[in-house]
This record gives sequence, C-alpha cells and structure tokens, in this order.
Amino acid sequence: MKNRRWLWAAAVVITLASAVYQRMSGPTYPVRGTVTLGGEQVSLRLTRTHPGAGDQPIVLTVPNTATSGEVRWRRYPTGDAWQTLPLVRDGDSLTAALPHQPVAGKLEYQVRLLRGDQRAVFPERPAITRFRNDVPAAVLIPHVLAMFLGMLFSTAAGLSALARWPQARREAGIAAALLLVGGFILGPIMQWYGFGAWWTGVPFGWDLTDNKTLVAGVAWLWAVFQMRGGRQARTAIMLAALVTLVVFAIPHSTWGSEFKWDSVPAGTP
Repeated sequence: MKNRRWLWAAAVVITLASAVYQRMSGPTYPVRGTVTLGGEQVSLRLTRTHPGAGDQPIVLTVPNTATSGEVRWRRYPTGDAWQTLPLVRDGDSLTAALPHQPVAGKLEYQVRLLRGDQRAVFPERPAITRFRNDVPAAVLIPHVLAMFLGMLFSTAAGLSALARWPQARREAGIAAALLLVGGFILGPIMQWYGFGAWWTGVPFGWDLTDNKTLVAGVAWLWAVFQMRGGRQARTAIMLAALVTLVVFAIPHSTWGSEFKWDSVPAGTP
C-alpha cells in the first residue's frame, strides 16, 4: 500500500508538471516581462487570446504619470501597414483596446512606452493574439477535468505496469475512457463553440491540439486491444502512457484554427 501511495504521488507530480508546462509554453499564455524607463523597472503583461464579443482590452499598470505610450498592431499573418492606438491613462493604468476580429482572426501587436526622451518597446517581437467565441462553463470544466484525470490515470497506469502492479489494467481502462470523453466528445464540442468547427486535425487540418489527441487515442485503443482476454499488456500500457505524456507536452493551441485574410481587404472591420 505504501508503494502505491508513492506511485500515485509520482503520477500527480508528473501530471501537474506536464499540465503547467503545456499551459505556460502555449501560444495563448500571456507575454510577461519588464522594461526600464528612467531607471525604473515596469512590469508588463499582454494577453494573447480574446474570447467573446467586443474589443480586446490592453491594461498596463504604470503608476508613474510621466509615462505615456501607444500600441502598434496589424492583422496576422499579413503585410498590412501598422496601425497605432494611443494608450489612455486611467489612474495607475494605461489602457487601449484592439479592434474585434472574426473568429480565429489573429493580430500582432506591441506597446511603446514614453517618458521624456526615453522609449521602451515591449515585446521585442510582437505578441500574437487570437479571437474566439466564448465556451460555456458546462462544456469547458468537464473537458478540462476529463483531460487532466485522463492524463493522471494514464501516468498511473504506466507506472503500475512498469512496477508490475495488477491495478495497471483497471487504471488503463479508466484512462482510455476519460481521454475518449474529454478528447473525442467534449473536445470537438469545445472546438465548435470556440471556432465553429468540430475537428481541425487530420484529415481536415494540422491543429496540433486535435492531432496530439488523435495520436494518444490511437495509442490507448491499441493498448485496450492488447488487454483483451484478461491479458496484462504491460508493454502496450507503458507505451500508451509514454506516448500520452509526450504528445500532451506539446503546447496547447499550437497550429490552431486561423482565419484566412486572403479575401478580406486591409482596413475591413
């Protein structure tokens, strides 16, 4: 029993580490950093996704009232001319709003802060933000829970199989069921609400979120097949768990849905 507790502790740590890495390395995680003006460091945070209707707010905490600035932006990926928006002071903050775009439309942008004759640009390479629809919490929360628990049971199954624990079969079955529900039922519903498409991976596109789910699903389908007739299928379970761990380390939303600007002239709302 003691060993099993250590096994589950390891599974939790591995799963949490993978989830945090995936989130923080993904293209929708906010860009954070600092710039220096007048010998003072200013911490900045720019969001890279905007759900729902309305413009995307930009709010920078810059208490020094001698600081002003602007936002440069354009559609991405295009060769449009850069446009500028003034940053408006509101108490300790400088604010602006990027104009709303079609679902899956992307903008690249960066801020320029001014204090006297000093200027700071952040980030050095423009941040890229994507617009999407809201996803109901009734879909989002079960999806996130199913995927997290699916990864947790997948990792536990792999460790159990490695240690020759008989619980590996049961944990593998639970992992496969959770990944089926989270990735292939709730996942497409999430995609539909957010971007108006059920599936944008193979064979319809190269969305890595969908494609990595597909790879993990195939790995667990093979493992479940190998477990037929009461077989332990240790190798299949360990490989499926390893594949799941590797593919879900790929940052979330990489190569995701992207609006095609070809038929929309520059300057069109």
